[in-house]
Amino acid sequence: MITYQVGEDVGTFAAALAERLAAVLPNLLVALILLAAGWALAGWAERGAGRLLDRAQIEPTLRGVTTGVVRYGLLVIVVVAVLGQLGIQMTSVLAALGAIALAIGLALQGTLANIAAGIMLLWLRPFRVGDYIEAGSVAGTVKDVGLFASELHSGDGLYQFVPNSELWNKRIINYSRLDRRLVDLKFSISYSDDADRGREVLLSLAERDDRVLADPPPECFVDQLGENAVVLALRGWTGTSAYWPVRRMLTERGKVALEAAGLSIPLPQRVIRKMSEKE
Repeated sequence: MITYQVGEDVGTFAAALAERLAAVLPNLLVALILLAAGWALAGWAERGAGRLLDRAQIEPTLRGVTTGVVRYGLLVIVVVAVLGQLGIQMTSVLAALGAIALAIGLALQGTLANIAAGIMLLWLRPFRVGDYIEAGSVAGTVKDVGLFASELHSGDGLYQFVPNSELWNKRIINYSRLDRRLVDLKFSISYSDDADRGREVLLSLAERDDRVLADPPPECFVDQLGENAVVLALRGWTGTSAYWPVRRMLTERGKVALEAAGLSIPLPQRVIRKMSEKE
């Protein structure tokens, strides 16, 4: 009698389960199809938005964030549609999502800080894609500005993935933002040399280079009277893109020009005196 009762209960449960699955499986199958199609559509829309921004010649700095918003915005719509297909009441879902969002927000304060920093960086634009910047211990050329982090490539070929909060909370030096930079060099000559002659040689060298701007004109002056030498300062403005080539050229040719003019570049001197036994 007990065996018969158990068998009857199992049969009833199986029938109820089969009936439930028959009602749920079609909706579940449609929901899975919607999810897969929505995921593919979000990826396609992200790539399409990127190509559209490129054709419209939108600033590359905004590209990563814009395409990310398009992708995740579509994914949110797809998830809502899938939940509706499964018959889940959206009021309950929104309440649950609110509680989950609060918990996630408390657990991921750093991530939210990165998002806020990314928005502020895009809004104020202290740098753009292609600029060479320095922020704290990070330095490199900006390749991409995302919603969470930015991609930088250093001068020695290193890839840097930097959270936006680390860029926003630091003093940012943008070496590419302005269209010209000041080249400031120091040259040492002997006290026995003619300082005016040294100034003429260095100024002539700078004025002969077309990359050195004529307005404001380059200048050269006695900057310091050192222990072993007279220090001449050579200053000239040049275009930002030509800064390093001009700096290297003036440094190398400045030494050659001073020596060709008969001026000496003294070496640091140190007098070592041997103490006698009486001392």
